This record gives sequence, C-alpha cells and structure tokens, in this order.
Amino acid sequence: MVVIPLFGLECNSQVEESEWLPRHCPACRQLAVIGNGRRWRSAHDRDHDKILVRRGRCKRCGCTVTVLPARCVPGASYSLTARQEGLQRIADGMAVEQAAPDCLDPNRIADPSTLRRWFWRRMESLAFALYRVATMFAWDWRAAARILIPEPNPL
Repeated sequence: MVVIPLFGLECNSQVEESEWLPRHCPACRQLAVIGNGRRWRSAHDRDHDKILVRRGRCKRCGCTVTVLPARCVPGASYSLTARQEGLQRIADGMAVEQAAPDCLDPNRIADPSTLRRWFWRRMESLAFALYRVATMFAWDWRAAARILIPEPNPL
C-alpha cells in the first residue's frame, strides 16, 4: 500500500478532497491507477471523528493507493492537528495527564502514554537539528529533554 498525502503539484484544487485520485502509480510510475472505492478512516480531532478517503489500484503492478488529506498521519488514529494541540499543551506547562487534545467524540481521550510517545517522537525528530548543542545531550538525552525546552536553532 502506498499513501499519498493530499497536497503538492498533482493535487487538483477544484476536486473535493475525498474525490481526488492520482493516475500515476507511485510504485511503478505508470499511468495505470483506477478507482477502487472509498473507506472510512479514523481522524480524531476537534472537527472530525472519521473521514472518507479515496483508494485506487494500479492495473500494472497491483499496488493499492490511498489518498490522505494533509492533516492525517499515515497509520495513526489521531490527526496532525490533534497531535499538535496535545504537544502545545505540554509545551505550555500542562501536565501530560490533562494535555489530551479535544475530540469531536467526548469519550475519545488520548491516553497519557500516547501523549508521551508523541512528545518523544517529536524530540527525536529535533535531535538531528540539535546535534551541535552542548555535550550533555550526548550522555544524558532523556534527562536534558525533561528539563530543557527545545527552541529553533538561529543558525
């Protein structure tokens, strides 16, 4: 399965986002993708509980193509906006147990362990940008991440 985010040069802005489907297969690069229906996908955030995504199948290589809106993270049940909201609340000093993002379904609350995982993945993604920082990151990254707030590198 290949997931294509719904933005970029091939995106047709006149077509509703649940209807757009690329015709070029991302795997074999042939003009052979045909529509293969739609499916409901979890995208929990303030405005959505589920969204309808378009699927296609390549006639040449058999690859399944799923088109996701830019706000969706492949393989995740919470949208990018919900993740950003939760991480912003943590950055603002809110305890992880209370920092769960607001969802359309009031019974859907992100577990604190989920928020911690989002936080650590974000910190690990920033680690490459921070490789020139003080040497303490080399020997105690987890302790430094608990007490320091990452800021953009002015270089």
